[in-house]
Amino acid sequence: MELLAYFREPVPGQKVKAVPGAGLNVPVWILGSSLFGAQLAAELGLPYAFASHFAPAQMMPAIQVYRSMFRPSEYLDRSWLMLGLAVVAADSDKEAQRLFTSHQQMSLGLRRGEPGPLPPPVDPNHFQAGLTPVERVELQQRLSTAVVGAAETVRAGIADFIRRTSADELIVTGQIFDHSARVHSYEILKEVTAQLAGAVQSEIQPVSEF
Repeated sequence: MELLAYFREPVPGQKVKAVPGAGLNVPVWILGSSLFGAQLAAELGLPYAFASHFAPAQMMPAIQVYRSMFRPSEYLDRSWLMLGLAVVAADSDKEAQRLFTSHQQMSLGLRRGEPGPLPPPVDPNHFQAGLTPVERVELQQRLSTAVVGAAETVRAGIADFIRRTSADELIVTGQIFDHSARVHSYEILKEVTAQLAGAVQSEIQPVSEF
């Protein structure tokens, strides 16, 4: 509430003023990966962004809480939901699965307490062979919303994700080691979203990472 107040016009006697933020009414989102963020966004009538790209288990409960508890406010007259989605696109499903191993290795490193830079891709079969049964299940659950494949696979995956969640916006991440492959993935995604535009009302906003 204090942060929101700083973006409003200052009132007489206000001791702390944001410079240059005062009076700009900068749009504020609540970002969360648990139910608390959904409750807070709903209570304050703010747009809500959920980190479904790494916390998919809480995604549907968070959506239900946010939408059912939402209170119209000076910021929004209805709920507005953004969901994170990992997308790895390539010219073939096989190549996309190979590129996706960088993201999988990074997630596994975090799970093992071994964080580090994004690693280069490896053979998917070799990677899977090195996992324990528990790690294999946990990794699958953590990355269950990821959309990985060639253009048609990605199109179907995104369409299904939007159908299930009715997201108003998607924010897309692509943890791809090679920069040219990452750019190509977003190029494919751009073509896919153009195809979906006529059938889907959500705003899909690819965001490149550098």
